[in-house]
Amino acid sequence: MTQSKRFVIAGGGRVGLQTAENLTEQGHEVLLIEIDGDRVAELSDAYLGPVIHGDATQQSILRQADLANADAIAALTDETGTNLDICMTAHYLAPSIRTLARSESRTEREHDEAIDATLLPQSLGGDHAADMLTGEEVRTLVFPTADLDIIEVTVAESAPVAGRRLDEIALPAGSLLISTSARESLAGPETILEPSEQYILAVESDVVDEVVNLFRG
Repeated sequence: MTQSKRFVIAGGGRVGLQTAENLTEQGHEVLLIEIDGDRVAELSDAYLGPVIHGDATQQSILRQADLANADAIAALTDETGTNLDICMTAHYLAPSIRTLARSESRTEREHDEAIDATLLPQSLGGDHAADMLTGEEVRTLVFPTADLDIIEVTVAESAPVAGRRLDEIALPAGSLLISTSARESLAGPETILEPSEQYILAVESDVVDEVVNLFRG
């Protein structure tokens, strides 16, 4: 079972709320910070976790969030500059905290010390943000649909599939290996599943655990 973590999310819009819900469903503790009073009222109906009404660029608000006891903070407002400010302030208050900023482009090098990861517009919103925050070796790329997920999995050194050709592996019915994470070509029977390499699969929801066990051991 995944160990429960504590996350702070600044920005209670669509992406922030989706990220919070995703993480909460995984068993993590999530605190939302939202500056807009009307949106805070809406969140009280839409989200069951704690919400702080305030400006997350302000040290006083981030101190209320108790960053020292959080694993990571995600700045997911609609404004790139605001998100960078939030992460830099959070890093100042809690230097060891992991930071994620939603941004229109890759963050500049001068921000590298304060910002660990960037969520770009072409990323898949709250679900991708949740995967980046948890740092798991299985990432959901398209989630959720009624019955099908597109996932990215890193092959563990000791996994049953490690070092084997695709045609030597009995993937469960309802799963399909698409490509490596580089997406340079489709996987074929001769594809070798290299340890530490990442692969993209389409997986029906009822066999996700079985597939993950083959790739992760």
